[in-house]
Amino acid sequence: MSVNDKNVLTNKEKQYILFIMSEIKTIKKISDNRSARHEYHIIESHEAGVELFGTEVKSIRGGGVNLKDSWVAVENGQMFARHVHISPYEKGNIFNRDPMRDKRLLMHKKEIRKLYEKVKRDGLTLVPLSMYFKGSRVKLQVGLCKGKKLHDKRDSIAERDVKRKLDRVMKGHRGDF
Repeated sequence: MSVNDKNVLTNKEKQYILFIMSEIKTIKKISDNRSARHEYHIIESHEAGVELFGTEVKSIRGGGVNLKDSWVAVENGQMFARHVHISPYEKGNIFNRDPMRDKRLLMHKKEIRKLYEKVKRDGLTLVPLSMYFKGSRVKLQVGLCKGKKLHDKRDSIAERDVKRKLDRVMKGHRGDF
C-alpha cells in the first residue's frame, strides 16, 4: 500500500459526498410583494412550487416578474396563483404563454385542504409574498393573511418612521459610546 492509496475515496464515500452536495440548495430571490406586507397582517407562510413552461422560467431568470395585486385561489383541491405577471420571453416567439395566465401551485393535498379550511372559516386571504429559485426550481412563498385596517397601516408607518429617526441619531453618535 502506497501513500497515494490513502487519498482515494471509496464508492460509498463518493456517493455520500454527492448526496450532501445535492441537498445544499442555493436560494436566489426573484421578486418580493411589498404591497402585500403593507396591506395585510401575515399570519403564516408556506412554500409552494410553481408549474411553469420553459419560456416563463427563462423570463423569470431575467427578472420579468410582478407579484403586485396578485392572490391565490383554491379550486377543486388545487391552488392557483392569479394575476402573477410574467413578462413574455424576448426570444420565445410562438412558445410564449399569456403573461397573466393562472399558474398552478404545487403543494400536498393535506396542506391545501388545511389552508382552504382556514380561508373559509376565518375569512383570511392567501397572497403570494415572494418568488425565488431554490436550486433550479421556482418557488412561491404563499402567506395566509388578514387585511389591515386603515389605523393599522398608519401605526406601522409611524413605527417605521420612528425606527428610521432612531437609526439616524444612532448613526451620528456611533463614536460617542
